[in-house]
Parts: sequence; structure tokens; C-alpha cells
Amino acid sequence: MRGADRCGRETGQASPLYVFMVASLLFLALAFFAVGQAGATRNGAQSAADAAALAAAKESRDRLVLGGLDIPGWSDLFDGDLVGEDGCGASHAYAARNGATVEGCYALADGRWGFTVTVRSRKPVGDTILPGTEGEHAVVTATAVVVPRCAFEPADDEDSPSPGSLDCEDSVLDLDPKDLPDVADLFEVRLAED
Repeated sequence: MRGADRCGRETGQASPLYVFMVASLLFLALAFFAVGQAGATRNGAQSAADAAALAAAKESRDRLVLGGLDIPGWSDLFDGDLVGEDGCGASHAYAARNGATVEGCYALADGRWGFTVTVRSRKPVGDTILPGTEGEHAVVTATAVVVPRCAFEPADDEDSPSPGSLDCEDSVLDLDPKDLPDVADLFEVRLAED
């Protein structure tokens, strides 16, 4: 009888260990879920910020009017001293399409033609096991710049009908004031590191 009694006590003692291990694994799973949920919220907000910054830079580029530029104006344009109009209005629509709101949009002041946009996710991280995160929103920033695809070479003669030529990927194009290329052909928009 003593052997049977001993066997029963040993199986009963292992049970709390299994409960502890299962509870620990569940806690870790919930913690990983909370981290994943926060990461997903941040990634969604980053996508919204990227789209908003690209939209602002593209809007600014597309609103630029090339007609009427003289030789110094063309040089300023390709040197980055002359930039298009404010494009921040377009950033709001693109952020909204991606589940965020724009908290700030401003033109770069470092000599580059572009915009930095800060967005806040509309949806909070949500209920997690981490206290205080249920009302937290992701706030992220992105920068997009407009960069020339061509190099401008001014005309030697200021009385020339052409302000100069463009060297675009090893092909040279003489500018014709009556038939100017599209701005999108001369400048590309891309994300930049801050």
C-alpha cells in the first residue's frame, strides 16, 4: 500500500509545475501579440507618412510652371534654388487613405526641394496586456524630395532662343521654349533619409 500511496503523491506534485509552464507560455504569447500589434500600428502609420510625403513632393513638382524661365531661372531650378509651390495640401488626402492624420507638413530648409510630413495613426494600439497602451497612437515622420533627372547646361549666348540644354542620362536635349518637356520627365520624387 505504501508504494501506491507514494506514486499518487508524485503525480500530484507535477501538476503545479505544468500549470506554471502553461501560464508562462500564455503570458509570453500575449506579450508577443502586444508587441506585434504595436509594430503593425507603427508600420501602417509609416506607410501613411511615406505616402503623404511623396504626395506633397509630387504636388509641388507638378505645380511648377517651366514657361517663362530665363537662363538664370533654369540654373536655379536645377541647382535647387528655385522650387515649386507648397504641396502639403495633397499630403492630407494620402494620409487619410492610409488610416492616419497629418500632424505637420513643411518644406525642407536644408537646400533640398522636398517635404517632411508627420502623421498620427487614427487607430490606437488597442487593448493589450501592457497597461496604458490602449490609447496610444503611432506618430511617425517621412521625408520625400524632388531630384533632377538631368543636368542643365546654360546657353553660351543670352540672346539664344534656347535657354540651354539638358543632359539626361547621356542624351542631350536642347530646350525649345515653345515645346518644353513635362516637369515629371525632368524631376523624380523619392523618399529620403531624414
